Amino acid sequence: MVKVRSEIKVSPEEMRAAYCNALIAEAEKNENIVSIDCDLANSCGTKSFIQKFPGRAFNIGIQEQNACAMAGGLSRAGLVPFFHTFAVFATRRVYDQAFLSCAYAGQNVKICGCDSGVSAAFNGGTHMAFEDVGIMRVMPQMTIVEASDPTMMRSIIPQVANTYGCFYVRMPRKTVYDIYEEGSEFTIGKGEIIREGTDVTLIAVGMEVVEALKAADMLAEEGISARVVDMFTIKPLDEELVNRCAAETGAIVTCENQSVIGGLGSAVTEVLCKNKPCPVEMIGVQDLFGEVGPMDYLQDRFELTAPYIVEKAKKVISRK
Repeated sequence: MVKVRSEIKVSPEEMRAAYCNALIAEAEKNENIVSIDCDLANSCGTKSFIQKFPGRAFNIGIQEQNACAMAGGLSRAGLVPFFHTFAVFATRRVYDQAFLSCAYAGQNVKICGCDSGVSAAFNGGTHMAFEDVGIMRVMPQMTIVEASDPTMMRSIIPQVANTYGCFYVRMPRKTVYDIYEEGSEFTIGKGEIIREGTDVTLIAVGMEVVEALKAADMLAEEGISARVVDMFTIKPLDEELVNRCAAETGAIVTCENQSVIGGLGSAVTEVLCKNKPCPVEMIGVQDLFGEVGPMDYLQDRFELTAPYIVEKAKKVISRK
């Protein structure tokens, strides 16, 4: 059961803490779970895991490609490796190793990329992964998930740990909003309708879920009924839900903290072209590189905030 909080506000718990605590809870039950870091345990929030399980945690240093290949080898030996680094290094830098040593080899490797999208903030354009979902989505047998709050993270990490195969877990490191009541349960591969609506559907993922909910409130003030979907599994996409939303609302806006090329927007439109064509607009990074700045500036710079979603919603409704 999924329940949205009556008051959505900034969480006192950073996302990296929610992730690490969930991983520790699973590792206490499964002695085969191991952690691999590349001199970023403090940044990625995995220091607690290292302290709890020093014999099951490996800091490989700044050699992400070797670390990813090592994860494939540890899986082959029967372990369940969780490989952590910034999203840009967890995807672009290690792509060949993730492809060959992990996915192609049929291994059980969990790749965790933090500082995704504009959450990289002052780390700037070189460290700002907008393309990570696109390149990982085309890799066969790769499941992609992005939790939108700590409660969801606690629900999906046990599934990631206990489902054989390669996963890419995408997340911001620090400040997020509490959206869901404690105890809410989510199923990987199934999106969740978290607000009903009839005029347009806002399909959002990660930090854009909060912006979609804000936009729905703004639209309601103008008499527009917006449905909000948390599509936390980008691959495999919940095609049944996408088609249902197209049939029931007739217009869709996708909302993502990443490039619209190859990301959630592409995935949704691929489904609709085959099954239930309808007007679609996309909120996301429009074929641009990242830059340095505070996250609120970057959200506005790349047009990821609620007012931009409202504009797109009105535009897509006019196209019905």
